[in-house]
Amino acid sequence: MGEPVVGRIHSIETFGAVDGPGIRYVLFMQGCPLRCLYCHNPDSWDFGGGRLVTTEEIAEDIGDYYNFIKNGGVTVSGGEPLAQASFVADLLTRCKKMGLHTAVDTAGSVPILVSKEALDVCDLVILDIKALDDELCQELTGQPGLNTLQTLLYCEKIKKPVWIRHVLVPGLTLDFERLERLAKYLTGFSCIEKIELLPFHKMGEFKWEELKFDYKLYDTPVPTEVKVLRAKEIFKSKGLSIKL
Repeated sequence: MGEPVVGRIHSIETFGAVDGPGIRYVLFMQGCPLRCLYCHNPDSWDFGGGRLVTTEEIAEDIGDYYNFIKNGGVTVSGGEPLAQASFVADLLTRCKKMGLHTAVDTAGSVPILVSKEALDVCDLVILDIKALDDELCQELTGQPGLNTLQTLLYCEKIKKPVWIRHVLVPGLTLDFERLERLAKYLTGFSCIEKIELLPFHKMGEFKWEELKFDYKLYDTPVPTEVKVLRAKEIFKSKGLSIKL
């Protein structure tokens, strides 16, 4: 192993239970090119924020939790972790030498030429598809979704296991015709192991207020249980595995 690589991180969760299989050490990277309307960590956007660390430093910290996460693993999230792909690749290589399962939780929002070294190393990609429709994706995030879809295509090419995440926002992504199209599109990928449909929530609103950012979803309700169940049925009807 060469010299440690330096990166910017936002925060660390040492007992994560929702970002991959088992109990996991979750590292949140700093910086994201997207500006998702429903982001619950807008303080992670600034690429100059957070704190500088080395892969060696984080790997040593991960080692301290080995007994707690040995049956789970390590997940690198964000922000957008693939924007710091060299850091992520080096860190996850170190984790794999410890025998730990590794995952990257990403929106796939950077080009494959940037991200592939991290995608090649990890054991699992948790891919957040914001919208299949470019116009809606632009409205939701400030960018079209081409890089995300190319990330999924690359994972299919290299046979990398993928979990898909999709946030259900009333009036935007919680649209049954759009969900039908997305479900149909995803049936074409053998790399997809499961799909998580995540109901829009309000837990990040206070951060937007603290940062004095223009939050546009104050009047958007959380989705009803009935509509979430109907959304899940759309994907199940296509033979896709839905996380309940």
